[in-house]
This record gives sequence, C-alpha cells and structure tokens, in this order.
Amino acid sequence: MAQRSGTPDGAGSTERTRRGFLASAGATGAAALAGCIGGGSGSSDSPGSLLAFHAGSLAPPFGTVESQFESETGIDVTREAKGSVASTKKITEQGRRADVLGVSDFRLIRDSVLGEYGEWLIVFTTNAMSIQYRPDSPGADEIGEDNWWDVLSRDDVTIGHSDPAVDPGGYRAVMAQQLGAEEFEGSRLYDDATYRELRENSTVPTGTETNLEGQLKSGELDYVFYYQSISSSSDLPYVDLQPQVDLSKATTKYAEHYAKAEVETGDATYVGAPIAYGMTVPGVARNPENGARWVEYMITEPGKQVLRDQGLQPVETPTVNAGGESSVPERVMRHAEARENLGPLRLDE
Repeated sequence: MAQRSGTPDGAGSTERTRRGFLASAGATGAAALAGCIGGGSGSSDSPGSLLAFHAGSLAPPFGTVESQFESETGIDVTREAKGSVASTKKITEQGRRADVLGVSDFRLIRDSVLGEYGEWLIVFTTNAMSIQYRPDSPGADEIGEDNWWDVLSRDDVTIGHSDPAVDPGGYRAVMAQQLGAEEFEGSRLYDDATYRELRENSTVPTGTETNLEGQLKSGELDYVFYYQSISSSSDLPYVDLQPQVDLSKATTKYAEHYAKAEVETGDATYVGAPIAYGMTVPGVARNPENGARWVEYMITEPGKQVLRDQGLQPVETPTVNAGGESSVPERVMRHAEARENLGPLRLDE
C-alpha cells in the first residue's frame, strides 16, 4: 500500500485568480447547483476564502470550477498545484493548513492524513495512463496500441515521465511499463529485455506532469507517459494503453494484476492499484465549511461535468471511507455513500 514518499517540498507556486461574473452561458451551468451549494444544514452563506492544495492533473478541472465556484459563492479561491505526494506533505510534514486537499491517489490521504490530520476522504474520479507524442517524434508514423513498446524501446527515443517521489503520475508511468512485462491472462505484451530498454530510454525531467507537454513540444522529449485526461485535452496525438497496463480498471482481476507492479522512491514503496482520485477537508483547515462547499461542488453535476469535459471519469456515486462517516460534512455526505471498500480498493487506513 502507498506510504509516505518524496522529498520535503516548499510552498510551491500559487495559482490565484479573482474572476468576475461568468458569461451567461457558463453561469447557467454553474447555477444548476444553486440551491445545493447555498443551503447546507447549519452552514454559513457569508463569503470567505479557500485554499486548496491539489494534484497537477487536477489543475485543468479545478481551474475551470474555480471561476464558477467563486461566482456562485463569493468565496475567494487560492489553489496550489503540485505533485500529490508533495501536496500531501505540505500538510503532514510542513505544518501548512489548507481547506481542501485533492490528490490523484486517494491512498496518500488514507495512509498519511487520516488520523492525525483528518478523519475522512472521498473518492470522486478516475483516470488512465496514456502515451503522448509529436507528429514528428521518431516512429510517430508507426506507433499504435499494439506496438508502442517496440517504438519506445528503440535507441533513438527519449521517454519522459514525472518524478515518482513527488507525483503519482510518475510512479504510475513506471508501473505501466512494468506491467507490460507481467503475464496477464496467459500472455504478456513484451519481455523483460524490452522493459529494461524502456527504462533505459526513460528520464525524469520534471517533478510533476504539468511541464511535460511543453518539453514534448520543444523536442526535449519524444514521448511522455501521463494521464489520459491530459492527453485527450491536448492538440498532440496520443496512444491509449491496454487495460492491463493503464491502471484504469477497478475490478478484482485487474487490481490483482496491477499489484504486481512496485516502485521504490527512497523512503517509500508504492504498489500498483486502479487509479482513484481522493479529496478531503483536512482537520487543520482554516475554513472547513468553505472546503466542504468545494468538495460538494466537485462531486455533484456541475463539477462532474467539468471532470468529464477535462477527460476524467467521475465516480457515479462518490464514496467516503466508512470509518470517517460521522465526520463527513452533511453537505458532502448527502451526495455520497460510505463504504469500507470501493471494489478492490480499501478506503480506511
């Protein structure tokens, strides 16, 4: 299971935007939740501020929701996008306080936050791994779902992925490569020698996946492993990976296969599992009610639609850990269900 990982991280860059009212078309979509956002039991409707630490892959949907949410609630949103490991450590190791923590691997909240820094988490969306490239990348005219490993293992290819020590997208990129050499239903995509060639061609030029596309476009990288949500919203071509390597299937059969992958980062070992994003309002939040309103927005239809538009797959019924159900804000719990497990995923620490 996921454990604490990564190197101590600084405050990170802050994405801060104060926006005016939405254009009428956007406001109409945001208003769909008007009664829900404004009328929680025992809540205050007075404006305030909200600080969110979140994964880089959540920057596109959170950035879109920010303007909608601010217009709807009057709450001033500040976001800090960083790798999920680094974002979590801002709270658990640096003593910083945030009203929302959103990560691309819910296990980071389960294993590092629950207990001392909070009581509950919610799983709200999923994703898949993919490979993106330029039209002029070496082998671009040949690559496809059935031969990507042959192209990427050539001597003249440079593969990029984010840093596994600070970003789940990084350790998931390594896992995807590992899993191709593991047997699944009687066969495997490639042999151990091809896996080693993939790793020899791989480099870590950035902490998080947010900078990889620019390095790909500049020619510094030929191919990158990152989330399908990033690939599908870009103007560059990409390859969808097979389910046995893309970490997208939350079934027991696939989870058992994904668990064959393991990545060590120095102070932690991560084990493969289906991709599942988590959020929480940490126990150290300065404005927990505002944090709860953000979570509520993201798990209801306006937020879900933004996730879909940005290439993510929202969970049909968002799920909280059963052990923390009594601590979940009412405005969040009325849109969720409490369970000990979500398919093969254990939600409580």
